[in-house]
This record gives sequence, C-alpha cells and structure tokens, in this order.
Amino acid sequence: MKKFFSKKSLGVAAVFTAAALALSGCGGDTGGGSTEGGGEAGLTYEVAKDVALTGSPTFDAIKSSGKIRIGVKEDQPGLGYLDAATGERSGFDIEIARWMAASLGVPADKIEFKPIPSANRETALANGDVDLYVGTYSITDKRKKLVDFAGPYFITGQGLLVAKDNTDIKSEKDLAGKKVCSATGSTPIQNIRENFPEATPVEYDLYSKCVENLKTGQVDAVTTDQAILLGYASQDPDNLKVVGEPFTVEKYGIGLPLGDTALRTFLNTTLTDGNATWTKIYDATLGASGTKVEQPAVDQY
Repeated sequence: MKKFFSKKSLGVAAVFTAAALALSGCGGDTGGGSTEGGGEAGLTYEVAKDVALTGSPTFDAIKSSGKIRIGVKEDQPGLGYLDAATGERSGFDIEIARWMAASLGVPADKIEFKPIPSANRETALANGDVDLYVGTYSITDKRKKLVDFAGPYFITGQGLLVAKDNTDIKSEKDLAGKKVCSATGSTPIQNIRENFPEATPVEYDLYSKCVENLKTGQVDAVTTDQAILLGYASQDPDNLKVVGEPFTVEKYGIGLPLGDTALRTFLNTTLTDGNATWTKIYDATLGASGTKVEQPAVDQY
C-alpha cells in the first residue's frame, strides 16, 4: 500500500504534475548516425561512441546484438503513446528511453520498443525479453527485490480525473458516495478500497475503459497517477479535467535486470550529468504548457 503524505510534503510532486500534457509528436522510431531523430519536438540525442561499461551482462548483450530492447507503454498520451495512424511513438517516457539508448551507443534505428503490460514488467526483465523498461514504472521496495532501478527521473502521485462540469469532486476528500474507477488489481484501486471506504470502487482491465465510462456518466471519477490522467484530459479538455493535488508519491524509475549494478550506475550518471537534456525533454512533452520544474535527484542505492 502507498504511504500517505500531506499536501505540504507533496509540494514537489504537485509541481511536477501541474503541467497539462501536450500530445506533441516527440519523434518517430527511425534515425541513426550521430543523433537520434526527434520528430516535431526537434529532440535529438548524440549517440555515444566507444562506450566503456564493464561488468554489465545487459550491456554486453546489447553490444553483441547491436540493438536495445526497451519495454514501454503505448496507451498513455504524453508519456508513452503509439499513434496507430502514423506508427510514431511520443511522450516523456519514450524520449527518456531514446536518450538512455543513445548514451549507451545505440542509434535510433537499433531501438526495439516492446509494449509490456504492467503486470509483466518484472518477468520481462528477468527473462531477458527487454533490456530496460521505461513506462511509468514506480520505484518501490518490493519491486527492488525483483529488478533494479535507475532514477527516479520523474515524480508524480495518485490523482483524480472527473467530468469537466463536475463541481462535486474537488479532491480526494469528496469521494464519499462516488463511483471511483481504476485498473483491476492496481495499487490505486487498492488505495481507494483501503483508505476511502465510503467510495464505491469500480474496476476495468484498462484505464481507457474507466475514462470511457466516466464520459458516459457510469462512474464519477477515474484514479491513477496524475501524470497519466493529465494525458487523458489533454486529449479531451472540453469534457475532462484533473482536480486536486496528488495524494500519494510515485517515483518513476528505469527498470533493469536485478543485480546489474554497473548498468544502473551508468544510467544514473547519465541522468545526473544530463540535466540540460532532461529539461529539453520535459519542456517538449510534459512541460509544453510552459510550467518549469527541476529534475529530481537520482537515488544511488
């Protein structure tokens, strides 16, 4: 279960998720040479040469195969999204993934993005199906027993999405008697069950189904990470809005195979030394509304 925090202690998380997500095209999956293509956002990343990284089985496999496999989400606008019409991927997480690949010396045309459901992330990393996972992957002590994490590279928290004309729900304090929807088995719906007993939890296998039912009035609110909810709101701002402030804290990390300390250290160093790059990625995606934030410090555990 997630730990609760006061609004004061959530200041940083609230700032991080205050920006409305814009569905800017952050780049296709093609490119190469010394930089990686960045699409409409104009983001490019210098592909490192002669990377020296010893003691990392994951990097050795990447170097041997000549490509990198990165697990992602593709149904989260502004974070990890696949445009079915154009085949282009966009979002903050996608750009973080492209940046990490370039830092490891892998050009754009050698990145293989693989959509992996949340429930299968640890298995995919443990089985070697993917080399990294970048997709709203919250760092928790429980997960650290199964995988390693670089980061965090972003901070958010559980939030609420409601209909634009809803005036009854302004925060999590107003959920009594309301139907609150989230993904089946997710931590957010468990949070609602355990800590908001007067609310009625509703579950679907996908957040998109919750949003559809919100639009038709079958549920009163949708809850998950606020960054994800802002993405849905940005798709349909005339009918949807995010209310209140985050009422938990979620730290997004880059998942990698357990025990690959060398790779984790390398990626953490890339994040720490790459503040200018991180800021450009944020400004082109989550910060498109003009909100400026600071990159979170990595956890060198």
